[in-house]
Amino acid sequence: MFGKYARWLSSRGTAFSRASHYELLMFIELGSVVGNKRIPDLNSKISYRYLRLIERCYLYLKVSPNPAQHAIFGALKQQRYFKDKSMVTLTSEQLDRFVAALPSSTEPSEWRRRRDRAMQLVMLFGGLRVSEVIGMLMTEIGRQAEMDGSLQLHLTTEFKSQSSYEHSTFLRTPAVEDVLAWIAERAALPITGDLAFPSYNGSPLDQATVYRHVKATLRAAKIELPRSGGRTLRNTFAVQELKQGTQKPELTKQLGLALERSTDTYEMAGRRE
Repeated sequence: MFGKYARWLSSRGTAFSRASHYELLMFIELGSVVGNKRIPDLNSKISYRYLRLIERCYLYLKVSPNPAQHAIFGALKQQRYFKDKSMVTLTSEQLDRFVAALPSSTEPSEWRRRRDRAMQLVMLFGGLRVSEVIGMLMTEIGRQAEMDGSLQLHLTTEFKSQSSYEHSTFLRTPAVEDVLAWIAERAALPITGDLAFPSYNGSPLDQATVYRHVKATLRAAKIELPRSGGRTLRNTFAVQELKQGTQKPELTKQLGLALERSTDTYEMAGRRE
């Protein structure tokens, strides 16, 4: 698919790094003629997956702003493309297995394992996107637990992707102890910057790295899913919140939703469990 897109851009005289989100949408919606062969129109499910694939290519090349992200959210706003109807979430039993399989170590030199554990817990019990967790600042994590044991997280747009919005959510009780322990350790590490889950030199982790960590935990927990990644953890958080009685308008705020799917989809996913 990437080859088709590259050839299509070449036929228009546009370099990959300089393509606009309008050209991306044109490619997805209309198709084009490459040589004597027409690229067929794509159905909505495949369209969304193709846009996500191209988005990762631009992320890898560090092209900013990312035209694929603009195309995705522009399309979602106009309700032209939608994600798969069968949203992937962890069942309650799989959630327990996932937590049990998270990386863990008490060795001082293996701080990365404790970072990765806390980072995945924040996605699973706080509902953060991958782009949000890799850009999360120490100051965005509360230090004092609420009456119910949860911890407030206040997400700003600093170091986040263009798809993120400033909002507040709660890190639920099962993750609070581990996350606070990591934040205390992080503050004592000789790592520059204010990122809560940094690389060894203080820079943000790559999104692909976070996806690999999530997939590794799923493999360790022997959980097989049709699709897996950071969004699986976010979806699971949303479904669990609805089950615990969080109202849909409040969940919308917690997730920082703007152009994404409505919370009705999470509700349907919860009924399937």
